[in-house]
Amino acid sequence: MTEYVWETADEIDLKIAKRLRNIRRRRNITQKQLAQRSSVSYASLKKFEQTGEISLISLTKIAMELGLADELRSLFTQADYMSIEEVLKDGR
Repeated sequence: MTEYVWETADEIDLKIAKRLRNIRRRRNITQKQLAQRSSVSYASLKKFEQTGEISLISLTKIAMELGLADELRSLFTQADYMSIEEVLKDGR
């Protein structure tokens, strides 16, 4: 069974960037402060919040600094099986 995604990868990335920007703002942290605290360059952070583009390691550092590491850890942990064959392989 194929699951259809009605968004592009770029759209999903941008939504994630906007969510993290909103959390940063809600916690009264400037981009410069977050960049310094997370060891992610200011330019990378600024670009991420505008475009959604960032390396996985930088995203992880930002999430950790914002106290969201558990959010990343939980990604894909509850992935649904797509076939009986997948269930059988997972049980091996």
